[in-house]
Amino acid sequence: MSIALQCDHINKYFTEPQRFRVLNEVSFSINQGEFVSITGKSGSGKSTLLYILSTMDTDYEGALYIHEEQLSGKGQPVLAPFRNAHIGFIFQFHYLLPDFSCLRNVMIPALRAGRWGREEVEARAYEKLRLLGVEDQALKPASKISGGQQQRVAIARALINEPAIIMGDEPTGNLDSRNTAVVFDMFRKLTAEFNKTIITVTHDNDFAQRCDRIIEMVDGSIVST
Repeated sequence: MSIALQCDHINKYFTEPQRFRVLNEVSFSINQGEFVSITGKSGSGKSTLLYILSTMDTDYEGALYIHEEQLSGKGQPVLAPFRNAHIGFIFQFHYLLPDFSCLRNVMIPALRAGRWGREEVEARAYEKLRLLGVEDQALKPASKISGGQQQRVAIARALINEPAIIMGDEPTGNLDSRNTAVVFDMFRKLTAEFNKTIITVTHDNDFAQRCDRIIEMVDGSIVST
């Protein structure tokens, strides 16, 4: 089984109001097709770690590899296109453009990547919306659909460039139990049928317990993997 992501001796410091270490010698690896949740109390460093793993935060010590490519030490001109091609990120809040249609919201990352023509991007966007069960909402403005539907559209957007790794920062944090179950089942399907790697930060113990593996953090350190 191939390793999708590996981090070695990751340390992270904040400097305000004074310098202190928020991540302490964090090391682990995640296999391709694995569904992993990172858990811990508020302030444990889990969201800080996720932003490093996603390459959005580059101010840290240590090494990060995704599909054996070392990404630590590289700048955003290299990391931004890598991220757009290989990582789908789902925020707790959907961050859809409210006046754009759901379809157009999903299409934007693929249009930016420039790998396919507009017609194919639109077809792929419809495919992702269908996968998430919201194809019938495609032409509605994002502001006119329910919160659960908005989050599913956001997941479709994260999938549009066929990323091998999908990361979520509390992706079900604003959802009710029914929509949380829908999203969990979709993540499970993505790992089982499409060999996607899922890495989520969550406070939801029930959600985490159903994943393949839990990485638990306490005060910036990994205490179990």
